[in-house]
Amino acid sequence: MIRSILIANRGEIACRIVRSCQRLGIRTVAVYSEADATAKHVQMADTALLIGQSPATDSYLNQSAILEAGRQTRVDAIHPGYGFLAENAAFARACARAGFIFIGPNPEAIELMGNKRAAKKLVAQAGVPVLPGYGGEDQSDGRFQSEAEKLGIPLLVKAAAGGGGKGMRLVNDLAELPEALAAARREAAQAFGSDELLLERALMQPRHVEIQVFGDQDDNIIHLGERDCSIQRRHQKVIEESPSPVLTPELRARMGETAVTAARAVHYDNAGTVEFLLDTNGDFYFLEMNTRLQVEHPVTEMVTGLDLVAWQIRVAAGAALPLAQDAVSLTGHAIEARLYAENPANDFLPVTGPVLLWRAPAGEGVRVDDGIQTGDDVPVHYDPMLAKIVVHGPDRVTAVQRLERALTTAVLLGFTHNLPYLQAIVHHPDFVAGEYSTNFLAARFADWQPAVEDVALALVGMALAQFYSWPQLPENSGYWRNNPNGPIQSRFTVGDETFTVLIEPVRFQNNQFDITIEEERFTVECAPQAGPDWTLVVNGRSHKLIIVPNEDDWWVQTESGAICTTALPRLPRKTAVSATAGSLRAPMPGSVLAVMVSQGQTVVEGEPLLKLEAMKMEHTIRAPAAGIVTEILFAPGDSVPADAQLLQLAFAD
Repeated sequence: MIRSILIANRGEIACRIVRSCQRLGIRTVAVYSEADATAKHVQMADTALLIGQSPATDSYLNQSAILEAGRQTRVDAIHPGYGFLAENAAFARACARAGFIFIGPNPEAIELMGNKRAAKKLVAQAGVPVLPGYGGEDQSDGRFQSEAEKLGIPLLVKAAAGGGGKGMRLVNDLAELPEALAAARREAAQAFGSDELLLERALMQPRHVEIQVFGDQDDNIIHLGERDCSIQRRHQKVIEESPSPVLTPELRARMGETAVTAARAVHYDNAGTVEFLLDTNGDFYFLEMNTRLQVEHPVTEMVTGLDLVAWQIRVAAGAALPLAQDAVSLTGHAIEARLYAENPANDFLPVTGPVLLWRAPAGEGVRVDDGIQTGDDVPVHYDPMLAKIVVHGPDRVTAVQRLERALTTAVLLGFTHNLPYLQAIVHHPDFVAGEYSTNFLAARFADWQPAVEDVALALVGMALAQFYSWPQLPENSGYWRNNPNGPIQSRFTVGDETFTVLIEPVRFQNNQFDITIEEERFTVECAPQAGPDWTLVVNGRSHKLIIVPNEDDWWVQTESGAICTTALPRLPRKTAVSATAGSLRAPMPGSVLAVMVSQGQTVVEGEPLLKLEAMKMEHTIRAPAAGIVTEILFAPGDSVPADAQLLQLAFAD
């Protein structure tokens, strides 16, 4: 019987595990890094221990610190969540040696399925269909080149030891292969500690369909239906749903049976996922097996009515599976959208910043698994996923409508994120119709930019919020003067545009104003508000706004989404001297993975100069124009703060 569990993870998955443990009456212990001292999962757990500094290698990947925390708090079991140590066979064995139950599969299964090359060979021997490819012992570039010539393009270069899109490169021209191999090796070594690669024939318009499997320690294995995970960017999932819009009952049964066959080949126990690529002909091929709970597991929970974390705990304690295969039923339709701290309009660059206000959506059939709260700061050290917004309905049409409303009513202010991007996806006719593949985002959203609407309304609200924040009465009613005040002028920026706003209180009419924005005039009624929620009557129509200040920035949530406005100073301020021409700066805090040029080297526009890693993603810094590298300021392994100058270029005339 498991009475206490240490959760060796953070963020939304740690919070989600706590919720299941609370329902089961199990005591929870959170661990945290210095960056997470006030995090939500720390506050939710029964007790918490600091295990190290902010970088994951010093905390959430520090096995000895986690095991020591378990000994200090005398827990019975350790749940790794997903990511970090979840698929680490050595950690699973270390837990057992220390006397803790590891809530996950047996380490032998983790090892066998943890290497894509070995896993592919193993399941093929069991009769599971696989894509043609190469994953031999010879890892030389020459061997990969010759095998690629045999296979033909398009090809995928993949990290043998990992998943989640890390160490993966699509090759459409054999001339691109050397660079793809180098980049994939570097990223794989950074993410998984192994630079072993494999080649695989690429399907260009497949669907990514995964099967949730579950096994117990008596070799009973079942599946719990599928999840369609084809809405992806950079091989990372963005939206998942169950059931898949294209699976027939017959195909579902066949894929489920095949997934169970793959799991049985390694005597799998606990929660796992067998992932397939499904082509337009209805043929499917083994992709990989994730030997852990998946990020998107709530989708399966919504359609089955089951608590998969509770199942994990039960099976880890040695109990049998609660259900047999013929007792599993799927009801309705569920969809999950992942909320990321990233900028989809800027190559999905991760973003950090303060959580000025977070309000999760609610309503019929809506579930939110989050790990953030108002007042948090999004750190640079971890994955940028913040929350999962999940909906369920009796059918897909209802589920899509509920997801649209949930994404529209969610409020996250303080930094750029992908919420507008998610809204655009679920409004797209092809998504609504269920007609998409893994290249959906690349094909239809390659040049996506957020639609900036309600700017005038946001400026009206922000100007009034600023006006009421000043230490004066709206009408100067404490004294009399024979000449009225003129309009109050303020200037604000939204993006690259600057707006002049004139505010003029209507004399002898409390809380009424005439507001002019670039010669457009508005009549506004508004009373001062105590909190962030404002109600304005603009030209006779009522609007509800949420307004949150952050120094000179004012975040305004309108009916169409969030807008950040910046109040310009009334008097000029002394500003820092701008960087000299040719400097290249870090877009965010991170660490240097590779320097790809040398001092004195001549480069052309677009040539890669440096690789920067931040929030578990790799970013390439490229030359903005042709020139000569005159100075390199950081070396591989160095940590760099945001806006740090990385190197210097002397541009060609």
